[in-house]
Amino acid sequence: MSRRTITAATKLCAIIGNPIEHSLSPHIHNAAFEHLKLDYVFLAFKVEHVRKAMEGMRALGIQGMSVTIPHKIEVMKYLDEVEEGAQRIGAINTIVNRDGRLVGYNTDCSGAIRALEERVNLKDKKTVLLGAGGAARAIAFGLKEQGARVAILNRTVKKAEVLAKELGCEFGSIEQVASYTPDILINTTSLGMYPHPDETPVKKEMLKDMLVFDSVYNPLKTRLIREAQENGCATILGLEMFVNQAALQFELWTGEKAPLEIMKKVVVEKLS
Repeated sequence: MSRRTITAATKLCAIIGNPIEHSLSPHIHNAAFEHLKLDYVFLAFKVEHVRKAMEGMRALGIQGMSVTIPHKIEVMKYLDEVEEGAQRIGAINTIVNRDGRLVGYNTDCSGAIRALEERVNLKDKKTVLLGAGGAARAIAFGLKEQGARVAILNRTVKKAEVLAKELGCEFGSIEQVASYTPDILINTTSLGMYPHPDETPVKKEMLKDMLVFDSVYNPLKTRLIREAQENGCATILGLEMFVNQAALQFELWTGEKAPLEIMKKVVVEKLS
């Protein structure tokens, strides 16, 4: 990226999470800002105290914020407004600062469903969703809206039960995954994420005759994706959901059409 001038007029956007070192959001958003010659800059912050982070967003006039693991649900308590779709989902991943009013949105849902619907008609598809956090809530909501039959499996079964009861889904422990024969398997846990790329939520022998979608995008091909491909499964990389949702964030913050191909190219270059 070429050097550019940052001044007091430059608008700041950021991502908060914990951990945050793996995030490629600064790379793709800064590349998009530069490509469109927008006077914005994007930074990453490791955050443990969400309330204080929101106070800081207001005090510093931060224009937009991306929210990642584990803050997508808790952060809603500290916003002034939550968009209707995100309110129904019960989690947000995007905040826009509108003259001091913090408004929450969820672009995870649209980003994931768009990637899935490019490959398959979701209606009546048996779908196993691993995880019960903010991303899982968003994807499960979208799946149910499209008529998929969803089972939510999580290490903490109580969390899976709470989410499943909200949406009218099956639920269980992630250890029960081998007892399912889904059309679609979706991982929303952090298993396989950098710096632990050798982890996987599912044994290789289970990965047969299904579409496998891993929301983890770093590494580009997780162990789950590699083993699914070795077994002949169709796959969707976390890259697709990540770039789709980031493009929607970019448009909310700037009002400009996101340069999708530029953003995708940056991710591939960084992870190849």
